[in-house]
Amino acid sequence: MIAAASRALGTPIDAAARVAGGDINEAWRLRLADGREAFLKTRPGAEPGEYEHEAAGLEWLAEPAGGLPVPAVLAVFDEDEGRGLVLEWVEEGRLDGGGEELLGAGLARIHRAGAPAFGATAPSSPDVPLRFGGVEVPAGEGPCWPELYAERIDRLAARAYDGGRLDRRAAAAVNAVAKCLDELAGPREEPSRVHGDLWSGNVHAASDGRPWLIDPAAHGAHREIDLAMLRLFGSVSGRTLAAYEEVSPLSPGHEDRMALWQIQPLLVHAILFGGSYGSAAGRAASLYL
Repeated sequence: MIAAASRALGTPIDAAARVAGGDINEAWRLRLADGREAFLKTRPGAEPGEYEHEAAGLEWLAEPAGGLPVPAVLAVFDEDEGRGLVLEWVEEGRLDGGGEELLGAGLARIHRAGAPAFGATAPSSPDVPLRFGGVEVPAGEGPCWPELYAERIDRLAARAYDGGRLDRRAAAAVNAVAKCLDELAGPREEPSRVHGDLWSGNVHAASDGRPWLIDPAAHGAHREIDLAMLRLFGSVSGRTLAAYEEVSPLSPGHEDRMALWQIQPLLVHAILFGGSYGSAAGRAASLYL
């Protein structure tokens, strides 16, 4: 993997050390011969095009003026030896109050930049399925968010149930919610450009206290799903939410829809990790029945 990364970068790697990363990928800190430091993410069995898709998503999220920074893509490699993504190294710090406000305002501007359709990915992305943590969701683009989201949670529930990660009652609750998504999804909105996997660990606080976005599953979706996932695996501070609404006010009833959008990541986590995630998805769905 290190040799493949060196070839893709076009420069020798003087040192490589494992660092803390996500639950799925392996993470490395690299010191390059030209003095730069870089971050490598890789894993055995990664799908073809997976890291190219992530790289395209990072660049797409970085486009809107006044949005949020993302690490620069230094190289992507896809070889027999393995696949991986090499990014700019961003020294870690702690999100301060100003950073919380930057997160809200910047995220709102990214969402407002929009997407060609619900389900659409970055224009430069390879033609590969959209995945969350390696879990594939139904492909397709369209103008109707409730229809797309209903298909997603239906299929994810079926996969979780077939794998023994979701019991019959929870699966039935998710299926019932999917059938009435059009009534539950709130006011119609245009497709937003979303991070797609925005739990707190994917908001990287830099050493200067500013928030950076990492590890996206960027696509066109309802903007409330990013805020819902932040709340599910972390929290959204009052400063973040106020800064978001100053740039782009949320639709009425958004608080009541948070659990609705959390069904998807809970099902993904149930498929990946089992445990209590399946029952949590069932409880979230039951709130709307």
